[in-house]
Amino acid sequence: MESFLLYAALGVFAGIVAGFLGVGGGLIIVPVLVSIFQRQGFENDLLVHIAIGTSLATIVVTSISSVYAHHRRGAVLWPVFGQMAAGIVIGALLGAVIADLLPSEQLRILFGVFELFVAAYMAWDFIPAPHRTLPGKVILNSSGVVIGMISSVIGIGGGTMTVPFLTWCNVSIRHAVATSSACGLPIAIAGATGFVMTGWNETGLPEWSTGYVYWPAFIGIVAASMIFAPVGARLTHTLPVSITKRFFSLFLAFLGVRMLLG
Repeated sequence: MESFLLYAALGVFAGIVAGFLGVGGGLIIVPVLVSIFQRQGFENDLLVHIAIGTSLATIVVTSISSVYAHHRRGAVLWPVFGQMAAGIVIGALLGAVIADLLPSEQLRILFGVFELFVAAYMAWDFIPAPHRTLPGKVILNSSGVVIGMISSVIGIGGGTMTVPFLTWCNVSIRHAVATSSACGLPIAIAGATGFVMTGWNETGLPEWSTGYVYWPAFIGIVAASMIFAPVGARLTHTLPVSITKRFFSLFLAFLGVRMLLG
């Protein structure tokens, strides 16, 4: 019961942050789940894999409402999404295979480094200036492979890469964020499926797991985050987003360092 309450509390925080700052919950969910799983006595060699697989599974559910909200406002560039989707799915499945081949220690360090990079990106509020127009289908598909692969290995929805890429290609920030949210759904579906498949015959998994997805954590996080994401969205009208982003970047840096130190 105590662990389920921790999952729900994590879902509350991840939901509010996602609604307020538009940041995918994976950057918070993965390192916190690693700590909770350690307390529960999960196998050390599987901790990070289960945390990432479970994070991707939660993103499947939480991203649906986000995509629908952006779609209702007509902000999703569906033709761009369509040209990236196949590459995203291939990349996300490939990322799950790569993550399965990596020892937990290397996966933990990789996540920590990436989280520190995102923390710096948020602290400086960096948005790349447009340098070109949208490329053709081949380049968009190839970009989808890279974004999907890295996102799946890390356990995130890919917004920290998709948004800068699209703005660099002269897409407005509004359309870039909306299209990125749409891209996050196939990343999460393919990535979570890949983590289920690669962990299917793994020994030492906790009860109530399917592959590397741990369902009690999934249920607690999703139930709470879905309720509290609208609260975060309302906070955007009352709190200074730029200042809060910088404070949140410090929190991400703390989580990143903690992952690096184990």
